[in-house]
Amino acid sequence: MSKSTKDAPPPLPEPLRVPVADSHTHLDMQEGTVPEALAKAASVGVTTVVQVGCDVNGSRWAAETAAAHEAVHATVALHPNEAPRIVLGDPEGWSRQGAREAGGDAALDAALAEIDALAALPHVRGVGETGLDHFRTGPDGMAAQQRSFRAHIEIAKRHGKALVIHDREAHDDVLRILREEGAPDTVVFHCYSGDAEMAKVCAEAGYFMSFAGNVTFKNAQPLRDALAVAPPELVLVETDAPFLTPAPYRGRPNAPYLIPVTLRAMAEVKGMPEDALASAVAANTARAFGY
Repeated sequence: MSKSTKDAPPPLPEPLRVPVADSHTHLDMQEGTVPEALAKAASVGVTTVVQVGCDVNGSRWAAETAAAHEAVHATVALHPNEAPRIVLGDPEGWSRQGAREAGGDAALDAALAEIDALAALPHVRGVGETGLDHFRTGPDGMAAQQRSFRAHIEIAKRHGKALVIHDREAHDDVLRILREEGAPDTVVFHCYSGDAEMAKVCAEAGYFMSFAGNVTFKNAQPLRDALAVAPPELVLVETDAPFLTPAPYRGRPNAPYLIPVTLRAMAEVKGMPEDALASAVAANTARAFGY
């Protein structure tokens, strides 16, 4: 594949006959304008997107964008990897804000207060993505991450909003903290990454499982096994764009208009007609985010 092909957006898929929502996207990290992205998505039957906040600035942007576009709903949060950066600083400047000084617990409290205020807005439909990430945050950052996650659970419950979870290599701890704190009425595992056993635990608890383009990857059999046992009434579809572009376009930029590629792969795994899965996913996303 030439460099130009690798960077080129994948082609438009065949439109879905039943419109669905992209339950988790990052329009602020994608090329082009929001109206362009929404129009392209709508042209293939992706008529609604949930724009997800990962830090204070991104959460403000998500809330403003949802207020400006009927097809956009927002969630607001400090990403699990954002909490340690606020508390301990980020000398390397790995995040979008560049290098940062350590702010300690007071800075985390101030950021959480901002998220709490945004969560009260009517077009903000969820609190997330929050949770735990044992992949990118070492033991030194765990305390900040867990404190932030517990605070987000409380914010979601108080405002009656969905809790959107980022769980990377942290399944047991995420489930434990949800039990300890008492989960909100609506919990969404974004980019579901557990196995079939965990899917049964989530189904038992009534948690939504949102599947992304990585369900199409060759090495993702455990994910497909999880999808196979997940009840159709608890399944969502997402892009997590610009990340996790589905096969055969892995490595190229992802966007909401590619949802049909993932949804068709999911229908195959579930042995369901495409339209039946699309209808279920559309209803589930509206139920999860209360729109």
